[in-house]
Amino acid sequence: MNCYQAKAGELTKSWYVIDATDLVVGRLAAQIAPILMGKHRPTYTPHIDTGDFVIVTNVDKVVFTGKKWQQKSYQRYSGHPGGQKDEVAWKLLQRRPERILQLAVQRMMPKNKIGRHMLGKLKLYAGSQHPHQAQAPLPLDGIFGRPAPAGGLFVPKAIPQAPRVKVEASKVEDTPATATATATAEQVSTASDTAPAAE
Repeated sequence: MNCYQAKAGELTKSWYVIDATDLVVGRLAAQIAPILMGKHRPTYTPHIDTGDFVIVTNVDKVVFTGKKWQQKSYQRYSGHPGGQKDEVAWKLLQRRPERILQLAVQRMMPKNKIGRHMLGKLKLYAGSQHPHQAQAPLPLDGIFGRPAPAGGLFVPKAIPQAPRVKVEASKVEDTPATATATATAEQVSTASDTAPAAE
């Protein structure tokens, strides 16, 4: 039995769009990275780019938990002596709002050439508009409690359970088997009362 190996160019790329308003950066990045890598497909192949395109709007409205806006910092280094700079998260959001989510997704991707190629399929926009209407992207908001896409990639369907009904003892009716057993017991007791005593 041979394992399926995808070949470059034989898979059709899909486009998805996500509204990042009030979404946590890390949790959003953890959902975007598998789509870019193609791990949501049964045809996932590690050495082939089988992922899809992801458009994220309103990246300037993402949130951090706790006090990360003041405590989290981003470092960059120019390669020259004294060229290291630290920038607090809230300042980076004001200067380059798409950079915060881009770094979060980039650190979850493979650290090689194909990982950089996959990251190129991530399109980030600070506003609610994007120039990719021609690709007809599908909404991918079901993972965040909003209506799920047609494929239902990340929302497992809830298994319906029968409601539990509390039955009181006084309302239980006698079944045919119970009624037969009761009648038999009454006949035995009557017969023993009418039988003559042994001398």
